[in-house]
Amino acid sequence: MVIGRFAPSPTGPLHFGSLVAAVASYCDAKSQGGQWLLRIEDVDQTRKVPGASEDIIATLKRYGFAWDGDILYQSQRSELYEEALSRLREQNLVYPCTCSRKEIADSSTRQGIEGAIYPGTCRPFPIKPGMSAAWRLKTEHEVIGFEDAIQGHQQHQMATDIGDFVIKRADGLFSYQLAVVVDDALQGVTHVVRGADLLQSTTRQIYLQKSLGYATPVYAHIPLVLNEQGQKLSKQTLANALPQDNVKDTLINALHFLPFLPKPFPTFLSLSDLWRWAIDHWQITNPAKTTI
Repeated sequence: MVIGRFAPSPTGPLHFGSLVAAVASYCDAKSQGGQWLLRIEDVDQTRKVPGASEDIIATLKRYGFAWDGDILYQSQRSELYEEALSRLREQNLVYPCTCSRKEIADSSTRQGIEGAIYPGTCRPFPIKPGMSAAWRLKTEHEVIGFEDAIQGHQQHQMATDIGDFVIKRADGLFSYQLAVVVDDALQGVTHVVRGADLLQSTTRQIYLQKSLGYATPVYAHIPLVLNEQGQKLSKQTLANALPQDNVKDTLINALHFLPFLPKPFPTFLSLSDLWRWAIDHWQITNPAKTTI
């Protein structure tokens, strides 16, 4: 059974980029006769906007999405994330870290894919005993690679490209990396279709999956929707919320953006006709290998 998922964060209303990601994951799962799950990624309660979860759910319904099973909320799953952390602690794969961001920036001598590499200062013992500590996963000189269904082969040397990374913050909140790995595994997710902005996170998630004994899903990272300034559409770049009317036309625009359907599109008399056609004709391809 193919199981896909859409996992928005409740930091504001869905925008066009969110719709494109939802459409891609939905078509991918349903075109293979699979299930599509909805997960609200509210593990970071400091970023949660009141009412955003309800607005996201209502918007998805308005656009014709139908998910399988109950909606999962990360904020209700802290015990499961704590259990995963305990398993990593038992294997001596994690350690507490009391370094501040400034201390890391000042002491790091290496740059990785996302800035300064943590130099391992607290690996032997926390440098500030008694202070609130984050938990970091140890990375070794191991290459983690995977074949992305759209982007092709990807790999990172974990120690030099990533470094020891945080899986539980000093304020007690679990990181996205740990929460998403635990949730995908426990929900049985087999196919992850999401935006290319998360492509760099995937090797960390596979590294965690291996450390916890979880299976690795098939990954496909779709092109990002950009604004006129070349920035990814997001709440931070003030992307407009999806319209409540013109639903069918907006959905057609999302399908046109994704290069995985034959063109030209036929005329659709209803939203259900549009969805049926899109699911029947959906096929993810790697543009480097296929002329679209």
